[in-house]
Amino acid sequence: MAAHRIFATSFASIHPLYVQKAERKGRTSAEVDEVIRWLTGYDDAGLQEAIADGRDLEAFFASAPAFNPDAALITGVVCGVRVEQIEDPLMQRIRYMDKLVDELARGKKMGSILRSA
Repeated sequence: MAAHRIFATSFASIHPLYVQKAERKGRTSAEVDEVIRWLTGYDDAGLQEAIADGRDLEAFFASAPAFNPDAALITGVVCGVRVEQIEDPLMQRIRYMDKLVDELARGKKMGSILRSA
C-alpha cells in the first residue's frame, strides 16, 4: 500500500497553518509550539531546527526526542475519523497533533489540552 501524501509533507509547511488557525481564534504561536513540544518532546531549538531543515512529517516524528505517553489520552474526531482508532502509528501521531491544535483554537484551557491533572 502506498504511503499517505501527508507523510512527505514538510513540517515547515504545516506549522504556519497551525499558527494561523490558532491566531484567528486569539491564541498564540507560543501556545502552538507548547502543545507540539508536549506531544513530541522537542525543545524550542529542536522545533526551530525541524522547521528550518524542511524535514517531512515522517522524519519529524521519527526524530522526535520523546513522544509523550499521555498522547494516548487524546480522543475525538479529526477529519471524520476517531484519532484513537487510527491504525497507522504515524498517521495517528499526525492526527494527535491536529487534534491538539484544534483544541487550542477552540479555546480549551492549556491544562486540559496537555492532559494534566
